[in-house]
Amino acid sequence: MALIDDDMDRDPTPAGELALQTLAMPKDTNANGDIFGGWLVSQMDLAAGIAAKQVTHGRSATVAIKNVEFLAPVSVGSVVSCYAEILEIGRSSMHINIEVWISNSLTQEAQRKVAEGLFIFVAIDENGRTRRITPPDKD
Repeated sequence: MALIDDDMDRDPTPAGELALQTLAMPKDTNANGDIFGGWLVSQMDLAAGIAAKQVTHGRSATVAIKNVEFLAPVSVGSVVSCYAEILEIGRSSMHINIEVWISNSLTQEAQRKVAEGLFIFVAIDENGRTRRITPPDKD
């Protein structure tokens, strides 16, 4: 008896919340004419920083980037969307998974995932020292 996987019939969708969206421009290309991987990582870090700020309610800093995978090249003109999913919140740090999805209305390209990585942030105080993440006040 075979098991039926309903997920196989669905189009994949991004995990997490849309944190950042931008347009891939010609100035961001590598020698092959594709978008430079370093530029893409910087967009991922910005998206993770936005998600971290919502959790820490203040300053935070990137302390590690792990397991970044580039799944497909990104072309100039693609709309680059970074989705953030908070995986874990500790005393002062958090793990944030970032997925990068692209679409291109000129080529009618459907949205597809092109990169993913784990970003670790730590909450910091005004002196740049680690501080406790305080939960938001409940109304």
